[in-house]
Amino acid sequence: MRFVRTIAGMLLLVMGIPALLAGAGLWTVARHADPDGSFGARFETVRTTGQAVVVTDVDDLLRAEAPFARAGQARLRLTARTPDGPAFLGLAPTGEVRRWLRDVPHDTVRRVALARGPLPIRLEPAGPATAGTAATAPLSQGFWVREGTGALELTPAELAGRSLSLVVMRPDGRADLALDLRAELRAGWFPGVMWALLTSGVLMVVLAVVLLLRPVRPREVVFVVEPDQVPVLAGRLGVTSLSGLGVREERPTLPERQLVAVGSAPAEPSRAAIGPVPRRRPEALADLPADPA
Repeated sequence: MRFVRTIAGMLLLVMGIPALLAGAGLWTVARHADPDGSFGARFETVRTTGQAVVVTDVDDLLRAEAPFARAGQARLRLTARTPDGPAFLGLAPTGEVRRWLRDVPHDTVRRVALARGPLPIRLEPAGPATAGTAATAPLSQGFWVREGTGALELTPAELAGRSLSLVVMRPDGRADLALDLRAELRAGWFPGVMWALLTSGVLMVVLAVVLLLRPVRPREVVFVVEPDQVPVLAGRLGVTSLSGLGVREERPTLPERQLVAVGSAPAEPSRAAIGPVPRRRPEALADLPADPA
């Protein structure tokens, strides 16, 4: 039973400590949330001489840089502005965007690093514009799955398994972009997961400590001795034979106390302080002995 309790306690510790640490980490992150429960982030200012900034595969970028945004029904809101006003944001199939911007200079987002402060964006610079290429207005295109001016909302879980590109540019398609980008993530699953991890972690750790530190009850041990080993066991116990075990040792009887005369009075024969106990309890006064002594 002790072995089973030890194994169960160790398993509870192995599961409870990671759950408790994960819950504590989520609780630390939750302290940086906005009052409405959402998480906001600001990106570094993006500057390019091209006409657009493109995320080739949005789902692939989120899987690599922010996998937590793809869990559940989290909502992602992107906002973009230029010095002239709101920018255009559009979501379209990757093949359509590649064909549309094939001859248009544009920057491609390679990575968005998670860090303190403004999030850095690493771009692949735009190439030189093809001769005779005119500015292209994005609003005139009909392949957009979702589009918006100034802001765009999407559910990352709906993009799983789909190759969709995000395009950010001026509404009129002019070059020389300076983009101020922001992102806001609202995850409804976050508070529930945080409290579930904290509660389960604490319970498992407490139960593991109880199982591992619970005192062990003393057990009675019964030895079975072969007959030929009886003399050896008797010698170890200090008895001549096992038949002497359990026999009470008789105490020596004390002598009867005597009254001794003190002072100058004439010596008198000594008398017992307590008379002898009769062998049989008298049933009547006639059975008492005649001698008063």
